[in-house]
Amino acid sequence: MQKNLYLNQKFTKFINNENFEFDRAKILKILNSDLLEDAYKTISKWQKYQPTPLESLNKLCKELGLKNIFYKDESKRFGLKSFKALGGAYAVEKITKGRKDITVSTATAGNHGKSVAWGAKNLGLNCKIFISENVSDNRAAEMRNLNAEVTRVKGNYENSLNFCKEESKKNNWEIIQDVAWPDYELVPKLTMAGYSTMIKEISVQTNEYISHIFLQAGVGGMAAGLVAGVANYFKRVPKIIIVEPENANCVMKSIENNIPTRVDIKKESIMGGMSCGEVSLVPWQILKNSVNSCVSVSDKFVSQTVAMLADKVLSDISIEGGECSTPGITSLISCCINEETKCALEINKNSNILLIGCEGSADIDLYQKLLSEGKKLI
Repeated sequence: MQKNLYLNQKFTKFINNENFEFDRAKILKILNSDLLEDAYKTISKWQKYQPTPLESLNKLCKELGLKNIFYKDESKRFGLKSFKALGGAYAVEKITKGRKDITVSTATAGNHGKSVAWGAKNLGLNCKIFISENVSDNRAAEMRNLNAEVTRVKGNYENSLNFCKEESKKNNWEIIQDVAWPDYELVPKLTMAGYSTMIKEISVQTNEYISHIFLQAGVGGMAAGLVAGVANYFKRVPKIIIVEPENANCVMKSIENNIPTRVDIKKESIMGGMSCGEVSLVPWQILKNSVNSCVSVSDKFVSQTVAMLADKVLSDISIEGGECSTPGITSLISCCINEETKCALEINKNSNILLIGCEGSADIDLYQKLLSEGKKLI
């Protein structure tokens, strides 16, 4: 691999968490071990369940001079092509408890809604989904194909969530949301517990101790779920680095200010599932102390990284990684080629890095567009 293929990849901002303290007991008080164990036990019994692959980005690893770069490939998850298959569907099963007279609802940018719709279909339940005007027709069609009724709401994600809340209250629907708010924490906790299944799988997929994890954050649900998984399943605690779009870095801003801080998104990120302006309440309780550092990255590296994954530039195999699978790779590369951050993170030839390939071509048109653009850059 030619180094000039990725030397242009630079982070926008990097900070260390001045309030870092990884406390297993505190984390597992918020998301307890019994819940995490139940999530894995339940999900592993679902039809067609199998752990997603833990691939090696061996070519990138050699170029960066590291011991291992592991890539958890969630494009293979239940045919839904996203880690979110683990969360929403698990929450649907736990909340409805076998009843068939319940209608479930949610607001979504795409992948969470698909998981809720899939879970509802598997259980024979009615499902109502609300999407913003930014969500593609492809994503809407995929949810309709899972028997969900999809309603498009004018405005952004927050608008779709507010409308979902109003309609659900009016019609007595059960909201299955991955975002917490005051007096609404159980479902987000169930969702995050589902996500922790990834760490359970990884804990038996390699004998190497993971030294660093780069975790994408939108509202923080996946990141917090995986941090809880680390607290429960890993013997050694790795350094945890949060990755966000530069225009939607609400976790970084919150950690910087030591208080949940809303970001006014001027321009939505192409990494749609991560284009979130406000950290969710439950994830914040976990992330505020357990995260070592935060990195923000630009959209401009997304297409290049999608193409590098697909064209075997980073590894011996072709990997289908969607837009939200790319920023962890960009963050790792940019932190390694910047000596100051590399030293701050203690990344060296003995490092075993974990990256989360959180989605595949969940939006096929966008994926093909990014892949085509990216091929011109490599």
